[in-house]
Amino acid sequence: MQHASARLILLVAVVSTALVASACTRSVTGRPVAGKVVTEGGVDPSFIKGTDGGDIDRLGATAITDVDQFWEQAFPATFGEPWRPVQGGIYSVDTSDPAAKPPPCTEKAGDVEGNAFYCPSADAIAWDRAALLPVLRDGYGDAAVVIVLAHEMGHAVQRRMGITPEAERANPRKFPTILTEAMADCFAGSFVKWVNDGKSEHLDIGTDTLDSALGALISFRDPVGTSPSDKAAHGNAFDRVSAFQDGYQEGTKFCAAMTVENRQFTQQAFTSVDDRDRGGNLPFDEMLNAITPDLDNYYKALVTAKGKTWTPPKTTPTQEEPDCSGDQGPVAFCPADKSVQVEVAQDLPKLHAKIGDYATGILLASRYGLAARAALGKGVEGDEAAAGALCLAGAYTREVFSRRQGFGLSPGDLDEAVKVLLAYDYAARDGAGGATVAPGFKRVDVFRSGVFTGDKACGLG
Repeated sequence: MQHASARLILLVAVVSTALVASACTRSVTGRPVAGKVVTEGGVDPSFIKGTDGGDIDRLGATAITDVDQFWEQAFPATFGEPWRPVQGGIYSVDTSDPAAKPPPCTEKAGDVEGNAFYCPSADAIAWDRAALLPVLRDGYGDAAVVIVLAHEMGHAVQRRMGITPEAERANPRKFPTILTEAMADCFAGSFVKWVNDGKSEHLDIGTDTLDSALGALISFRDPVGTSPSDKAAHGNAFDRVSAFQDGYQEGTKFCAAMTVENRQFTQQAFTSVDDRDRGGNLPFDEMLNAITPDLDNYYKALVTAKGKTWTPPKTTPTQEEPDCSGDQGPVAFCPADKSVQVEVAQDLPKLHAKIGDYATGILLASRYGLAARAALGKGVEGDEAAAGALCLAGAYTREVFSRRQGFGLSPGDLDEAVKVLLAYDYAARDGAGGATVAPGFKRVDVFRSGVFTGDKACGLG
């Protein structure tokens, strides 16, 4: 959160230099998760160069095989030409072995450490089976491995589209790295939808597994403050999950049509030294004091514009989780007196410290959204209310993010929103704590509808 200039930008002109290889990962952290996505024993990994024949490469071989089958169908339907499988080979590298042979686009095996990448000059895909794929699997489940390799195959698709290193060098403004990475995320989303439609021979990715796997995707987000013109920029968490969801919902033709003219990115640099030094986060008490009057001003304008009267909800701090109306989590809208209760002693401060200040912000914004629905004569219970409150939190985020002055958002706040929505449903609970929006993948989608479209998307009429 910041008090300086911040705005949602359309990336229109950035400078990119072509990379030798599309390395798309960074260090991975996460919590152990259950759930496998590979069924029927997987695929024999013997076609992978350098394989040890183990479980990790079996998972990688299964992902590559089914992604290839997907593109055998999707590429002709999208581009009117037959699909050409990767010609330069698939490589598994044991980066813990000093004697391991390097794959194309590298000089030594250690160059692959912690990475999976597509090498355009050799038309090859490589991964680190020692320090990347097993860490992904242990931290986020098998689906995370599948999504990462589907993303890399997306870069192979781009080469077949004509987005080559030569094309990028010739027209860097047309093909900045952040755009090609978003396109690869989008293609990965289209593939996962195909899997979830039951068309994959070996894979089954359920919605709960998908939420965890997207946690891995956002762990590869750009550091806060990365410029969209950075030649290594991949996008922040909001950008990456948005691109994935666009592919999941809209399909490969939508992904292929992405350009710098039609794609929004939220990457930007800090404008406040103080804000940068504290990681973009306000302390918990300062956040509450700053955002409460701002929420009041935003929802007052929204409600009065629709001809209704807005009465500011009384915001009451509590030492325990609110119980005024069902289990809404650490922030609750109380329909009886139209107040908002905020737990300030345990869970909410811990969530604030763990994820960031906008984890607190989005919970408050959604409960104020319920207050706005009540003021407009809309219901505050049920599925529609749950989705509407979350959408309004997105609409509020849109408005705050667009400001040039005053209370605004720092680049990491949308990332915090994505993280809290994937992991918790608090911001999507209705006014009785019964109905919610699930899974997290869907919560992010409802939230971003408000971010992109404003309150018009939120069912207020």
